Amino acid sequence: MDLFDATPGEEAPLAYRMRPLTLDEYIGQQALVGPDKPLRRMAESGVVRSMILWGPPGVGKTTLAELLARASEAHLEHLSAVMAGVKEIRAVVERARQRSSPTLLFLDEIHRLNKSQQDALLPHVESGLLTLIGATTENPSFEVNSALLSRARVYVLKPLTQQELIEVMTQALENTQRGLGKRAIDVEPGVLEALAHASAGDARRALGLLETACDFTEQPNGREVLRKAVLADVVGHQSSAFDKQGDAYYDLLSAIHKSIRSSRPDAALLYMARFIQGGGDPLDIVRRLTAIASEDVGNADPRALPLVIAAWDAYLRLGDYEGQRAIAHAAIHLAVAPKSNRIDRAWKSAQQFVQQQPQVDVPSYLRNAPTKLMEQLGHGEGYRYAHNEADGYPAGSAHDCWPEDVPKTRFYEPSTFGQEKRFGEIMAWRENRDQEADQAP
Repeated sequence: MDLFDATPGEEAPLAYRMRPLTLDEYIGQQALVGPDKPLRRMAESGVVRSMILWGPPGVGKTTLAELLARASEAHLEHLSAVMAGVKEIRAVVERARQRSSPTLLFLDEIHRLNKSQQDALLPHVESGLLTLIGATTENPSFEVNSALLSRARVYVLKPLTQQELIEVMTQALENTQRGLGKRAIDVEPGVLEALAHASAGDARRALGLLETACDFTEQPNGREVLRKAVLADVVGHQSSAFDKQGDAYYDLLSAIHKSIRSSRPDAALLYMARFIQGGGDPLDIVRRLTAIASEDVGNADPRALPLVIAAWDAYLRLGDYEGQRAIAHAAIHLAVAPKSNRIDRAWKSAQQFVQQQPQVDVPSYLRNAPTKLMEQLGHGEGYRYAHNEADGYPAGSAHDCWPEDVPKTRFYEPSTFGQEKRFGEIMAWRENRDQEADQAP
């Protein structure tokens, strides 16, 4: 008997009881299961190919595996990568060899399989003995090896919309066989909308909240009524936690960085609040802000970097609650500040240049001469002390500090934004001084 063939009893959670039995009952993911869409066509043809379903929790990955297995008349094996090892995979392979019907392996949390476990699975997927449906909440391109990934199509599942979640809960309230329909519960306006909002695209969570809320119905006239007033106790505090080693962690940091680079302080604050409320370390944001200060603001606003370091220090001195405000202070400054990536470009150009010119010797007049021998070798001879020069600048190309026999290259080109515009003017003035000095008798 397949894992999903048994009819769930009333003691089973509502989300389990309401799992769709056909694709027509399935709500959401219309880009995959709608008319003439790929998974609908697979179900209609009865031929299912290996695939990886990538999406957040509660969007129907397990249900799709069940429906596709039924449509193809395959025997469904279910393994969780958290618990399964090479031994369990080999046991599934052995059972598949003994069957006359095809075997579909649903492998939950496939991103948790290590390399040896994936290697044990690979030849049997390649031979067609197993049709693999992997489910993951993490980017499979990072977590699944390329050999296995090349043999499975990746389908992306999206969080359900609020209207889709309301439809899921409405079905549960009306279904008399597997849902709550026998109770004929009256629901006050706004209740399902509030539950859908609290569920954040997760159908399993929506049904769980609905089931809990229905434990607090009132019966003023002998008929059950679900009132909006009970939802505060049912929903409670909405955490937005995420896996700190997963995609959401890096996506949020990326969103913060790109919002600041795009000079959008409100968007940056939004993603920062989401990151921190989800359990992210505020210091991870400060580290990213420190990089932004040089990479994206640079000398267009030289105050940016010390301001971020001051915010870092303030966070450590004030503690988390007050310190978060200092981080927001720095983030807003970076977002509003003029932008320049000329420091980043200059540094990368210098690194690339040195790779191509490995023999870069320091000119003798720039070298130290702490010993008599070094003085005799001419170290430091001809060096002009800048503070003794007019305007504090030793003009002339002969004293440009550039190594001999190395082609002169400009790495740093100031932008025309903020303080860097002034830097450009200063550099241009000094170039004129160099030309005047070179032309002087």
